[in-house]
Amino acid sequence: INMENVSRVKEFILLGLSKNKGEDKICFVVFFLFYMIIVAGNLLIVITVISSHYLNSPMYFFLRYLSIVDICYSSVTVPKMTADFLVEKKTISFVGCIAQLFGVHFFGCTEIFILTVMAYDRYIAICRPLHYTMLVTRRVCGWMVFGSWVGGFVHSIVQTLLTTRLPFCGPNKIDHYFCDIHPLLQLACTDTYFVGIIVVANSGMITLSCFFILVLSYIVILFSLRRHTSEGRRKALSTCGSHISVVILFFGPCTFTYIRSSSKLSEDKWVALFYTVITPMLNPLIYTLRNEEVKSAMRKLWNRKVRS
Repeated sequence: INMENVSRVKEFILLGLSKNKGEDKICFVVFFLFYMIIVAGNLLIVITVISSHYLNSPMYFFLRYLSIVDICYSSVTVPKMTADFLVEKKTISFVGCIAQLFGVHFFGCTEIFILTVMAYDRYIAICRPLHYTMLVTRRVCGWMVFGSWVGGFVHSIVQTLLTTRLPFCGPNKIDHYFCDIHPLLQLACTDTYFVGIIVVANSGMITLSCFFILVLSYIVILFSLRRHTSEGRRKALSTCGSHISVVILFFGPCTFTYIRSSSKLSEDKWVALFYTVITPMLNPLIYTLRNEEVKSAMRKLWNRKVRS
């Protein structure tokens, strides 16, 4: 495809979330606070896991990376969206738009893989406890996290290359608060039917296969819990409960957005708020409120800071 066509549109205009100036000021304050909570909450988990001797099990190793991904993921969209509430014309350059598209899919897909790996970890811990230390070693965990990042990168490169090869010759208004693949496909001045199918197949295959693995691992876990004591059952369900909550909050909206073909639905941007803002903000809360080990590690860390 001739690259001259591609560069005709030098920038895109993001229509954002609200059309009302009064609402914009309120939205700015709300999302600025949300972003602060996302960064502070997830950083707190990273620092707690790194500095605590008690949180050295694989589950917390994965949780640390989940928090790092959450900070990166929301940083791709939330600061720009928040700043846009204060300006009249919400523009983003062509390169900036493609970079945002890459970041959203890279960190989003990495998060899906890390959540799946965490389910595998819970499955081994509960269903095969005697083999746990042998199967889930530090090295295996490292490879799993590395694999998650590589998988996210490959997925994102595919989505990004498909988009950059499309010709954009106007209009350039995106009915969203960040550059995502479906809104961009609608703006391309060529037939995007086949690209749309590849995009949906790529995202859909990853989301559905990971979701299938997650559901399967939890069905097996629930069956095997019948053999445990009530105390063991309670403890297992408490660690799994946090994970299930996060999975539902993240996968539900993601599946809704990416498994359908490109459609003229402005509700996509409201759904996207769930996985770009709400889930990264709630993750630290869900994992700390439901987890005694994390709470006590945080208390010890706090007491140590206060004493020093």
